[in-house]
Amino acid sequence: MLPPKHQTDQYEPVKMTHTVEKIGGTSMSRYQDVLKNIWMNEKNGTLFNRIFVVSAYAGVTDLLLEHKKSGEAGVYRTFVEGEKEDAWQDMLGKVETHLLEINSRMFTEHYLAQANQFIRQRIADAKICMTSLHSLCSYGHFQLQQHLVTVREMLASIGEAHSAFNSTLLLKANGVNARFVDLSGWKSSTPHPMDDMIREAFEYLDPSRQLLIATGYTHCEEQLMKTFDRGYSEMTFARIASITGAKEAIIHKEYHLSSADPKLAGKDNVIPIGMTNFDVADKLYQFHFQNMSRILRLPLYFK
Repeated sequence: MLPPKHQTDQYEPVKMTHTVEKIGGTSMSRYQDVLKNIWMNEKNGTLFNRIFVVSAYAGVTDLLLEHKKSGEAGVYRTFVEGEKEDAWQDMLGKVETHLLEINSRMFTEHYLAQANQFIRQRIADAKICMTSLHSLCSYGHFQLQQHLVTVREMLASIGEAHSAFNSTLLLKANGVNARFVDLSGWKSSTPHPMDDMIREAFEYLDPSRQLLIATGYTHCEEQLMKTFDRGYSEMTFARIASITGAKEAIIHKEYHLSSADPKLAGKDNVIPIGMTNFDVADKLYQFHFQNMSRILRLPLYFK
């Protein structure tokens, strides 16, 4: 499926027929709307020729790490602070309960059993790993601080894998030939460079025959969270589009590009912007942050 290689072993930028599309966590939580309006919406007479990169459901990464805005401790923060030895395990149990509740809303019977088995195994593996690490670091020769980035990435990947696996099951339940592309490197022995991880995952997959659902997190040698922290899904999305030679890269957002942030100004007080270009979007972005008080009062019109 990948474009052909140069003699230098680099892939040529040959334009393929597929798109790579990213769906954020807030949108993913509205999975029935995503199913109806995006996944089951044919393009050029087919459901295929699309690769989707999905984020964890809204609020899940907050529970696994810490709340993005308030800083309230999730599993990771509780593990780091270590005020109570078993507190992080209790928090991990709460996350598992929450994810199983999401499953129960999405599926029944056969597919529910598969979804529950998948996430229970991921949670159990993480618990064993973190318990062993905590025990190991009780010896002076091993410092917990050296492993925290790895722990943070492992926990974050659970949310991404959960939503991608569930999305694949949901599509199968609706008669679509879908495939789960797990870039999380779960239980992999040695991480490879990010581009190599993506090439290996997609090399023998054919998006013209399957709807491919990939995790927003990629386990790799570069350790994405060291640089991008919780912005890793955008990097995964961009590299998949580049490496697979996608004809177009698309980000699905909860709202259209608008004259102001609908969450701040209210949906009824903003104007969606239709046809525009990158220069206008960039100027609007800069204006939004430099003139917050004005932009909430004065709607902008573009032709």
